[in-house]
Amino acid sequence: MGTINQLATDFTTFSKKIHAYNNATAVLYWDLRTKAPKKGMDARSEVISTLSTEAFKLSTSKQMEDYLQRLTEEQTYQQLDAVTQKLVEESKKEFDLNKKIPTERYQEYVLITNQAENLWEEAREKNDFALFRPYLEKIVNMKLEFIDYWGAKEDKYDTLLDQYEPGMTVKQLDQIFTLLRDKTVPLVHAINESNRRPNISFMEKHFAKADQAAFNQLVLKKIGFDFQSGRLDTSTHPFCIHFGSSDVRLTTRYDEQDFRYALWSSIHEAGHGMYEQNVNAAYNGLLLSNGTSMGVHESQSRFWENMVARSLPFWEHFYPDAQQAFPEQFAGVALEDFYRAANLVEPSFIRTESDELTYNLHIMVRYEIEKGLINQTIEVGELPQIWNKKMKEYLGVDVPSDDLGVLQDVHWSSGLMGYFPTYSLGNVYAAQFTHAMKKQLPNFDDLLRAGDFAPLNQWSREHIHQFGKMKSPQELLQDVTGEQVNASYLVDYLEKKYKDLYQL
Repeated sequence: MGTINQLATDFTTFSKKIHAYNNATAVLYWDLRTKAPKKGMDARSEVISTLSTEAFKLSTSKQMEDYLQRLTEEQTYQQLDAVTQKLVEESKKEFDLNKKIPTERYQEYVLITNQAENLWEEAREKNDFALFRPYLEKIVNMKLEFIDYWGAKEDKYDTLLDQYEPGMTVKQLDQIFTLLRDKTVPLVHAINESNRRPNISFMEKHFAKADQAAFNQLVLKKIGFDFQSGRLDTSTHPFCIHFGSSDVRLTTRYDEQDFRYALWSSIHEAGHGMYEQNVNAAYNGLLLSNGTSMGVHESQSRFWENMVARSLPFWEHFYPDAQQAFPEQFAGVALEDFYRAANLVEPSFIRTESDELTYNLHIMVRYEIEKGLINQTIEVGELPQIWNKKMKEYLGVDVPSDDLGVLQDVHWSSGLMGYFPTYSLGNVYAAQFTHAMKKQLPNFDDLLRAGDFAPLNQWSREHIHQFGKMKSPQELLQDVTGEQVNASYLVDYLEKKYKDLYQL
């Protein structure tokens, strides 16, 4: 037993070394996106590349292979504690994913995706899909090649999906999206035809960046983001990054002509951040310190951004603070009018600018296209036409150009296929978790009105956050809600909220 304990200790130390490289890379990435001078960016990128390569080499090394071989022997594995067992399981999954791809093919893939991202930027600027098309074709072909190396699941797309949302399948997603489409599309069309569009002009006055930043800090502090273990900065695209539970960094972007963007993106990122801050500190320095999946992580950001911060009780508490921070902009604006403006439904071309109700339809378009590309029922050359047709069908909009259509997202140029559905799964999980939370906190709305967010955070920490990667998404859902993924909670929430708002 002593030998096994020593082996487990050595393996944990080795894993922490890899994690330290990744942490160093992440700190440099944060600096690159927030503070680095423009002329220093190339040099910083080289350092990031070097450290990433070292971490990759260690995670696929002979030493890692030997550890995993010995620790997965049944007799040895059974004697490990639960944390080490899970660390072995997650490390083996990562090892297999990376090791099954021949090195020269992986290098080729990295090269192509780097080139593709530059070409995508140019294609978007010039509104010319033809520039990007050959690179996207290469990426799709390489994904198909990699799926063969990894071993295709029941549906080829499942293989990609599993990398971001372990255990999720096309079969399940099709059921989820069918329900969302059947219920959401008619509701969106009914709202489009109604004459109850809220006035949003007061949201689009001048809001000084410094005043917005101060208000954002106030809101984030009150809802429970710990600024002793985190910070909020600015970047071109908002993100959350962490180096263990005691150092979690958020960024947002300010638009001085629109109050909404920075506030809700800050709250969204704080949802991610509070998840990271509440993971059991014993997992710091290990793979297990991350959230269990992209979808579950997204559920925590969507919970705070939408279920909490777009609700009327939330603004019953915070609207006086907003009026104090922006007395001219919100002078004479009733709380009810502010609430309606915060929940404007307006079909748009751009996913990242879409509202809570139409957002999942944007994801559905991408999911159906990705699935078609991977199962080879759609060709890359057809994408602009297919995209525009689906946008018209689901959202009722005529896409005027590819930069507002198929070229708007960076994801495909980076090779991120199978990622988009996790955004909608985040909404589905958030509604399901919220339903479970409200059973145990029946005074949920009163807590928001009182600005008492501690019970919400305590519940989330106890039921979701503390486990990190120790529980799979399926185990977490079952333990917290008593059932597997169920999109009906999201549908019920959206129908009730928006039928009330638009008096349908």
